[in-house]
Amino acid sequence: MKEIKASMAGTVLNVLVEKGEGITSGQTVLMLESMKMEIPVEAELDGTVAELKVNVGDFVNEGDVLILFEQ
Repeated sequence: MKEIKASMAGTVLNVLVEKGEGITSGQTVLMLESMKMEIPVEAELDGTVAELKVNVGDFVNEGDVLILFEQ
């Protein structure tokens, strides 16, 4: 199981994928808000979303797991 982690602390603004959905490298899968800026979180590898670990409105810290996916 591969992970997509938060690159910085912030609030989950939008989740752009669903469980079971295919994702591609470079695809924006989630948006964080930090210091009034919107930060896209991108997939680094192709795969399929196995589990969403966060919901809109959740606060996350740098390094927190946001999404689990399978290749």
